[in-house]
Amino acid sequence: MTQPTRVPAEVTLPELTFRGVLLGALITVIFTASNVFLGLKVGLTFSSAIPAAVISMSVLRLFKDANILENNMVQTQASAAGTLSSIIFILPALVMMGHWQGFPFWQTLGICAAGGMLGVMFTIPLRHVMVVQSDLPYPEGVAAAEILRVGSAERAQDAAEDAGRAPAKAATGMGDIVAGGLASAAVSFAASGLRVLGDSVSGWFALGGAVFRLPMGFSLALLGAGYLIGIVAGLAMLTGLVISWGIAVPVLSAMGDMPAGQSLAQYATGLWSSQVRFIGAGVIGVGAIWTLATLFMPMARGVKASFAALGKAGAAGAGSAPRTERDLSAGWISAVTLVLVAVLVVTFQVFLSGAPLSAAAIWKLVAYAVLFAFVFGFLVAAACGYMAGLVGSSTSPISGVGIVAIVLVSLLMLALGGELLSVENGVQMAIALSIFSTSAVVAVASISNDNLQDLKTGWLVGATPWRQQVALLIGCVAGAAVISPVLELLYNAYGFADAMPRADMDPAQALSAPQATLMLAIARGIFTHQLNWSMILIGMAVGVGLILVDQVLMRTCRVARIPVLAVGIGIYLPPTVAAPIVAGAVLAWLLERALRRRAAAAGKPYEQFADAPNRRGVLIASGLIVGESLVGVLMAAIIGAAGSDAPLAIAGEDFAPTASYLGLAVFVFVAVLFWRRVLKLA
Repeated sequence: MTQPTRVPAEVTLPELTFRGVLLGALITVIFTASNVFLGLKVGLTFSSAIPAAVISMSVLRLFKDANILENNMVQTQASAAGTLSSIIFILPALVMMGHWQGFPFWQTLGICAAGGMLGVMFTIPLRHVMVVQSDLPYPEGVAAAEILRVGSAERAQDAAEDAGRAPAKAATGMGDIVAGGLASAAVSFAASGLRVLGDSVSGWFALGGAVFRLPMGFSLALLGAGYLIGIVAGLAMLTGLVISWGIAVPVLSAMGDMPAGQSLAQYATGLWSSQVRFIGAGVIGVGAIWTLATLFMPMARGVKASFAALGKAGAAGAGSAPRTERDLSAGWISAVTLVLVAVLVVTFQVFLSGAPLSAAAIWKLVAYAVLFAFVFGFLVAAACGYMAGLVGSSTSPISGVGIVAIVLVSLLMLALGGELLSVENGVQMAIALSIFSTSAVVAVASISNDNLQDLKTGWLVGATPWRQQVALLIGCVAGAAVISPVLELLYNAYGFADAMPRADMDPAQALSAPQATLMLAIARGIFTHQLNWSMILIGMAVGVGLILVDQVLMRTCRVARIPVLAVGIGIYLPPTVAAPIVAGAVLAWLLERALRRRAAAAGKPYEQFADAPNRRGVLIASGLIVGESLVGVLMAAIIGAAGSDAPLAIAGEDFAPTASYLGLAVFVFVAVLFWRRVLKLA
């Protein structure tokens, strides 16, 4: 007898178990570290709900009494923790500006855990309105529920087999994650550890005075990330690459004179870093504002639903309600929220403790910061919850929310922080406080973005809401505890853009942290009036033009679109980082075309025919990301302990040209294996 697709409300199964919490904590460490590394490298994070569900099912199937609801709790906890890593979109800016020399554990834990847990609290009242009664699609939540159902059905079928049969095969997909992870880890270790494989290659040439670059990176994690984001976002990033290295850099280099003693690469890279990246910042800013504007009415409905639900929060928690309708009670929500506000107060007070201000002035600034984080965070929670249900967590514009928040809090500090701005280094402290306040908002937004997806998964499989909400809170604390040590490791091993802990470090290995760099530039520009406005205005004009083109395409072509935010990221990211993302997106597109041809030849609907291959592709891509990211974190620990940039290198600088060609060959080889393994299921 197979397990039903949704566990009935009258059936009670073990859900929030001790072994599940331990497994969720282990998966939390893996995916949080992976997302932190990937986010600092390219400004992207990946949804960990589906791979976490697959890992959970693969492990818990070793226990006879495991069930679909226990698996759901594990993926809920792990996906919340992985999502919280979005804090790296803003927090590294404190190190970049020199306010922090590292990442203080308790301050980082306080801002991440309190912000994330507030995101959970703010969205609990929305569950009934936005998850149960709403027809919002919740793409990731529905997909995770389907994975759990398939795994549960396979387990039930295996249990019904005769005792004499061979052990049931692990059909959950864990093998695909492991295969991708091992391949990516091995290649990454050979490249970043042994230095026998190159990580990128670029062709430089000049036409007249214009300098051009043809870049390619060989990161398998970025190949996987490109596969997950798809062809539309991939082509948008390619458009950004063309704008920056096919138009902007050639035009600027043709207009200027290359200084004596500089190579083409040094000259063009300097122009891109000091000028062209601000065009990307302008495009990202316009794209963020446009995205939020287009979602204004859904956001407003989300906020309205949140206020309407506040008065009904306790009804679903009543003991007479069915098991599948019991949220945390209004009393628990209020008590936990008050504790979290107290944690924020203490965290901000510690953050400002070194400021040369009176105690009264410090407490006034603390009140401003906490009030802003709480009120704006509440509005953002409702908005992001709705946006996640509408367009999915992966495409919900957390970066845009961060940009709006940094602008608003910076203006607030300019208006109300008169005493702070008048003291020595007061402007630096005001910028730092604005960044720290925005960090709390980003934590709220990211968890709100994920919370309702997880609750949708729980609703579809028949989970108990209040237990799932407790799992979300546990995930926030576990993820917050991991973020500071991982950030510290990565900073000391690689450094960030324009922020190196040691003078002898290789700038080429630095993590770009694009969103943090951008938000620091915005905050500094507001307080010091020193933004590169000419390039930013050009970028804004380019962004407006791209929006117009996108609107025309939306009305005339069903497939072709140009997401403006992705174009801006393509301009802003280092080209050897953006190029493999584009390659991954093209690989996904080619595989889709091949699957459509085979589905047509077999006379089957594409969705049914391609379900298993597409799922395998997602899991392999997730494995590629996790494998390389974990090796990056491991190498950071080795580099930090050895005090050398390449402690395990067995090849010298003279091997670099050969290593580049070997890296390209291995990159292509893995992509071909990816192709063959996905199509094998077709």
